Formats: sequence, C-alpha cells, structure tokens
Amino acid sequence: MKRRHLITGALAGTLGAGLAARLIAQDDGASLPADAPEAPTVGYTLEDWRRILPPDRYDILFREQTERAGTSPLNDEKRDGTYVCAACYQPLFSSRHKYDSGTGWPSFFQPIDAEAIGTKRDYKLIWPRTEYHCSRCGGHQGHVFDDGPPPTGQRWCNNGLALEFVPEGRDLPELRG
Repeated sequence: MKRRHLITGALAGTLGAGLAARLIAQDDGASLPADAPEAPTVGYTLEDWRRILPPDRYDILFREQTERAGTSPLNDEKRDGTYVCAACYQPLFSSRHKYDSGTGWPSFFQPIDAEAIGTKRDYKLIWPRTEYHCSRCGGHQGHVFDDGPPPTGQRWCNNGLALEFVPEGRDLPELRG
C-alpha cells in the first residue's frame, strides 16, 4: 500500500510540475495578455513606454510581471501624500488609504477614485484573481483581494515599481501622454 501511495504521489507531483512549467512557458512575457488593451489609451505605443521607463518598471507595468515581495521602499513610506501611476502619473491611491497588509507589497483599502482603476480576471495562478491597472495608460498595478480591513474589506495589493510617491505639499507631476 505504501508503494502505491508513493507512486501516486510521484505521478501527481510530476503532473503538477508539468502543468506549472506549461503555464510559465505560456506566460513568457513576450506580449500583452489576450484581454489587455492593444495600445495604451494615452497615445503612447508600447515602444514609447519601453523607451521612457526603466526595464523593471516596463516589465511590471506592460508585461504584467511582479516584483519580489518586500523589495519596495514604498512598503515603509509613512508620509502623507499621493501614489501615482509610474508610467502616466495618474493619481491612483492616497496615503490615507494605505495600510500594512504584511504581504510585502504596498497595500491600500481603496483607490483614490474608482475611475482611475480598470480591472480584469487573471487566471495565471490557475484560480481566478482580479487584476487591476491604471485606467489611463493600461499599466498593470497589482491585484485586489477581499481580505482587507474595514471599511471596504478590500486589499489593493500593488507593485511598488508601478507607483511613484508624491509627498503632500509637492505638486503632482504633469500627466504623461
């Protein structure tokens, strides 16, 4: 009986690893996802964004990559201010809505304005998630989950490299595009 469990477990592990490898291979980041906008809405092409942004920011914003947890200096940002899209500078979040989620990514319980955010379903980890992006340029920001604090119960989990922080009292940058 133990031998059967060992063989079954090995087979399941092999199939799981094969499925994971296939999913990773399908998402090599060479192009935008099928349901993503074909071109940013601000009039810039993907080539324009590639020239403007550092490679790590471009990969996160326009290839839907994710930075490693705990690597963003925005995790420790405690000042009052506004978080803007790192591509087009549209205001997305207020420091009043930021909290420490313990996940290693900057987290907010709501966006600054519902019109600033667009959403879509994401199946990259097999189960569906809600991915969100800047409504102006289409730049990928992160995912929203229903495990956040009151009053919304939401956790808007953001890639730090997809945001720029503008301290209160400083002018917001002019919108790009």
